[in-house]
Amino acid sequence: MQDTDKIADARPNGIPPVVWKLLESRGLHQAEDRERLLKSSLSDMRDPSCLHGIDLACERFAKALREQETVCVYGDFDLDGSSGLALSVDALKRLGFKKVKHYQPKRLSEGYGVHVAAIEKLFHEEGVSLLFTVDVGITAVEAVDKANELGMDVIISDHHLAKEELPKALTIINPNTDECNSGLGHLCGAGVAFYVMLALRRHLKEQGLLELDFNPKDLLDLFIIGTLTDMVPLQEENRTLTKHGLKELEKTKRPGLKVLLKELGYEGKELSGQDVAIGIAPKLNALSRLEMGIMPVDVLMAETEEKAKELVSQVLHLNSLRKKLQEEAEKDADKKYNEIKTDNFAFVWSEDYHKGVVGLVATKLSQNYGVPAFVACCDVDGKLTGSGRVPDGADISLPEALGYCSEYLEGFGGHAQAAGFHLHKENVEDFSKKLAEYFEPMDMTEVKAQAKAVEFDIEAGFSEVDTQFMKWMDVLGPFGQEFPVPVLLFKNVQIMNARELRGGHLKWKLLDPNKKAYSFDALLFSPSKELKQWKEGDFISVAAQVQWNYFAGRKSIQLLVQSVVPGESQ
Repeated sequence: MQDTDKIADARPNGIPPVVWKLLESRGLHQAEDRERLLKSSLSDMRDPSCLHGIDLACERFAKALREQETVCVYGDFDLDGSSGLALSVDALKRLGFKKVKHYQPKRLSEGYGVHVAAIEKLFHEEGVSLLFTVDVGITAVEAVDKANELGMDVIISDHHLAKEELPKALTIINPNTDECNSGLGHLCGAGVAFYVMLALRRHLKEQGLLELDFNPKDLLDLFIIGTLTDMVPLQEENRTLTKHGLKELEKTKRPGLKVLLKELGYEGKELSGQDVAIGIAPKLNALSRLEMGIMPVDVLMAETEEKAKELVSQVLHLNSLRKKLQEEAEKDADKKYNEIKTDNFAFVWSEDYHKGVVGLVATKLSQNYGVPAFVACCDVDGKLTGSGRVPDGADISLPEALGYCSEYLEGFGGHAQAAGFHLHKENVEDFSKKLAEYFEPMDMTEVKAQAKAVEFDIEAGFSEVDTQFMKWMDVLGPFGQEFPVPVLLFKNVQIMNARELRGGHLKWKLLDPNKKAYSFDALLFSPSKELKQWKEGDFISVAAQVQWNYFAGRKSIQLLVQSVVPGESQ
């Protein structure tokens, strides 16, 4: 008996064969595994009291409430920090705190972290006596020392890994420290902040300090923005809260989010995790990348629809500007790389690149050529600020590579697949030679082949992708990190129509030549050079995500192309 027959024999009634193949490929063929995945019950969440340090945090917050102290929420500048900051400020105000400030460092001019200068400003100018950090602070030893010196208490909530020395904060709430055995290490920064607010709400109730109550589900529209954009695994509490949070976002009462959803065409639509991560988040991210007046938190915390409309208009304008700057830099970087064409890495820089897009440009270069890519901008003082990226799946550590070149750098840091660095223009040539020296022994053939490989969950036919299949996708969602959107392989289909859309994206009409009644529109966002070479009439095998397309009040199924290989001519 073949494997496919075994799968068919085991398939429960009511589950279509193509869906069962997908469940099998994800290891969900056992009933208990499916039930655990599909249940997503809020009653199964871990209790906030399991977080190390949470009791002391609640007691200090309660004291601040009783004495009407000025509290400041200090959030990181990314969307995790922004959404966690907005969530915390909203919750504290609902809980009765009257004097709530907030602060975020600027991505480009200040950089990541809790800054000593900010602590001094908040204490002396704003009268802050209690600082609550969100998605930041676990390495802020110097800043916390300054806060302690000034008499300011600090409660750190974070999810990043600690260094050897912990800050001397009043208490630290971080599920990824050795002291914490909560099992909540999958939470993002906004998730940790949400748990703190849950614990505080209960504590104030028990102390008789809660004058007005609220439903914590009202905060989930903000929770999911952080969770779906911060690359944390969509499992356990993250999955449960995101499932409920998408429903909360659909009916959000926050003026900024309501107007943004309407302007982006999501009003009245059932939202998916991809709508948030791919459709909504990049528009907000453009604000901190360009640093031109408004930040994502301004939109998230807008109090009136009039103000929200004004802010969202700027969001859309700045996102268009970001795309223009990115496209111009990508073209220039591609040209520069092809002029030097180093085999095992790419390093390009320019005085014309905007600092906020160099990471995006590095990502594009690494995807197009299957090599680690380093892209930098240069300011008037000759200082280069750059970002490095590696191709998906490549076992390469960027901090290790940059460490090898550290004699020519003024600073660097980051993660294995995404890192930042600084150097002076006079060291550019030496830095490039040192990178070449580091990558020269590495064989990038396998990495480049992997970049072109067609990865998919299951093989399917166009006829199997119907309304019933899409309903099952809605049931299995939300999808995200470590539970990705299913990718289906459709073999030997034909491109019947190919056209370029605004922004360099492509749209194809794909036809099943053996069952001509079946065809789908297919989208290719920011396609690589290789994908742009396909033309009408070509037979291809395509790996694609399947999604709903909403247009003119109707919805239809469309494909989102991930990769393509040649098919067989008919």
